[in-house]
Parts: sequence; structure tokens; C-alpha cells
Amino acid sequence: MSSAAPRTTGQDHLWSVDEHLEDILATVRPLEPIELQLLDAQGCVLVEDVTVPVSLPPFDNSSMDGYAVRVADVAGASEEFPAVLDVVGDVAAGQADLLHVGPGQAARIMTGAPLPPGAETVVPVEWTDGGLGEGPATGMRARALAPEGAEGHVHVYRPAEARAHVRAKGSDVKAGDRALEAGTVLGPPQIALLAAIGRGTVRVRPRPRVVVMSTGSELVWPDEQLGNGQIYDSNSFALTAAARDAGAIAYRVGAVADDADTLRNTIEDQLVRADLMVTTGGVSVGAYDVVKEALSHVGDEDEAGSGIDFRKLAMQPGKPQGFGSIGPDHTPLLALPGNPVSSYVSFELFVRPAIRTLMGLNDVHRPRTRARLTADKALTSPKGRRQFLRGTYADGAVRPVGGAGSHLVAALAHADALIVVPEDVESVEPGTEVEVVLLG
Repeated sequence: MSSAAPRTTGQDHLWSVDEHLEDILATVRPLEPIELQLLDAQGCVLVEDVTVPVSLPPFDNSSMDGYAVRVADVAGASEEFPAVLDVVGDVAAGQADLLHVGPGQAARIMTGAPLPPGAETVVPVEWTDGGLGEGPATGMRARALAPEGAEGHVHVYRPAEARAHVRAKGSDVKAGDRALEAGTVLGPPQIALLAAIGRGTVRVRPRPRVVVMSTGSELVWPDEQLGNGQIYDSNSFALTAAARDAGAIAYRVGAVADDADTLRNTIEDQLVRADLMVTTGGVSVGAYDVVKEALSHVGDEDEAGSGIDFRKLAMQPGKPQGFGSIGPDHTPLLALPGNPVSSYVSFELFVRPAIRTLMGLNDVHRPRTRARLTADKALTSPKGRRQFLRGTYADGAVRPVGGAGSHLVAALAHADALIVVPEDVESVEPGTEVEVVLLG
């Protein structure tokens, strides 16, 4: 979990973006590993290398529906002078008792079926008459409809080299090979590999449980009727979706009214299912910004190392921030500002890295690149603040979307990047190379 050290910087200290992020990542620790069933481990991070116990495939098998034969028996075969072989039976996938293919013989074989003893190669059914004596076949008749296809004779119209259309034992991975490295995120292909080598469970760091709640008496659930002075709650939906996108199991809590006792009780109730808590709103200096008041008493305030530090950051948007730990388990909590863009930018910069750290990933940040600024006019930025502007990135260029206002949700919806303007830069001319955080 985490163990927050007491903060001694004071309310007047103006934190840099890097200082705030370093404080978070120095506090948050990866979750303890657990053993999970494969499907439950999807999205989790392996904590140990996985070694292959059995080769894949575990035996030589056919990659085609056709006939298992000896090379010499089909040498020189053509449509004019086909090789005529005795069919000794079928070899199906999963079949335990295998036929023996002797000189002048063939066994009808299905894709994935083991190569029978005596056979050296496989000729596709399209190279034969399928045992029907009617020229080149286009496929095999179902055994249930034509059981006689597994006996009689087959005409082969083309020769085949040794081990043609045969998937060799261990051609995918060999016993003793390393299948997956520690630190691998388990997606569908990795889970398929684990299942294929016989692993039903795997040791991973679990996906962190993130509880997201927004605050504000003006917030209304979407689809409800708006009253005077009310707005729809978008922040909690955005941040819950962002937490899931980051790899977490995220729980959205309905908007909490501007009442310290209600907020405190809600947070305490949610601690039982949280590895990380995220609040949005109520961290500024207004008379109704109750998050500070509520969090000063949440959980066990006497627990050593607990507490939330509210601070100002030298950034725009997202100046007011809060961070610390609460409750007996020192659950990390990040308190984000309430303006939609401010909260989302803050999530990308601070919460996402915290989630990825809890997962045990080494690279916790969004990718960054350099891009040429394309804009109709110079961008302005307040001195001493690191500004993050929404933009669209393509082919080495980035263009701003919308203005600098922290309430512009529509502009945010069309952005796939953040344009970073450093603290010591007040104006950026079109054509200038800028740093870009890629969100997609």
C-alpha cells in the first residue's frame, strides 16, 4: 500500500508539477502480489517469469486437412499419372490411438491431428480426389455423412516434400523456454499462451481498485432534469473512465453535496473497497469548498503518517491540488480541482502514474514527443506556470483545440494530446517545436 510522510512545506509553498508528482510516486507502492485465475488476471502485471513446462505444439501435427503419406509414395505424382494409395483410416485431432502408415498407404488427417507413425509428410486434400475418384477435391465430406471416405483409395495429383504441412513439435516454444517475463501486462494473447502451456493460475499484482467521487451541490446525474444553477456531473464519469483506461477497477460514487459530514461519511464508507481514492472539486479557496474541511478528519486522524496536504501548483490548469493518505491502511487519496479540464489534466499528470505504480509497471507515464506547433497566432502562457493546452497531434505537428479555459469540455473531447508550455515561456510562435503529451 502506501505510507505518507508528514508534509512540512506549508500552505504558502508553490509546488512545481515535478515536485508534486515526485511526492506522489515516492509515497505510492505497488500492490502485493496474489495468485489469480487466468481470466481474473487480465490486465494485471506478472511478478515472476513464466517457464514453458511442455513444448508447443507438444507433438508433430498437420497444418492442413489432407492425407498423411510417405514421401516416396507420392514422388512424381501428377494429374495425368496420380499416385494411388490405400486409405487405412482417419487421424483426428485429439485422437490417442494412431494408425501406422506403411508403404503405399495414406491416412486421412485433420488439421491439428498428430502425424501418425510411418508418415513423413501431408498432402492437402485439394491435391487429391478426396477418395471420390472425381478429380481434384475442394474439401472433405463430413465423416458422419460419408464414413466410407476413411477407407478405399485416394488419388494424389502432386508430390510433397518431407514434413510439408507439418507443424513440428516445439516449433512455437520449447519446454524450458521463458514464455513471459515478469512485468508483462496480461492481455488476451498472453492469457492464450498461459492457457496453451497449461497454466490455470498466475501470480500477478492485482488491478488497483480506484474510487472516484465528485463534490458539489450543483451536480446532477445525466438524464435528470436540470434545475436553476445546476449542471450535469461529468467529472466523475470522465475520471472513472480514465481510471479504467489506465488499468484500474474503478468505482464511481454519485456526486456528494457540499456538506463536510456527508462527504466525510461517504469517504469512510468507500475506504473498504479502495486502493486509491480520487475526489474532484472542493479544493480551492471558496466558502463552499468543503473537501479540505472533510478530509482533515476523515478516517483515523491519529494514525501515524495519515493526512492530506492541500497545496498550490505552478501549473495551469490545475493549480489547487491535494494529496496524502487516509484511514488505518494509509489509502492514498488525490484531491483534484473541480473544473472539468483541470480535473482531467490533473488525472493524466498525477493519478494515472499513481495507478500504474500500484499495478507494478515500470513505465507509468504517457508517451511524450516533440512536435511543430501549427496555430493561427502565438500561444500565450502565464509566467511561472507550466501550462497544458489541449491539442490534436498528427504527422509531427500539433494544433491547439479550444482556448485555455478550464471549463471547455467540448474542446477536451476533440483533443488527443497536451501541449506543454514551460514555466519560463510566455509566448510560443507558430512553427516552434514544443513538447507534447500523447493521450491516445
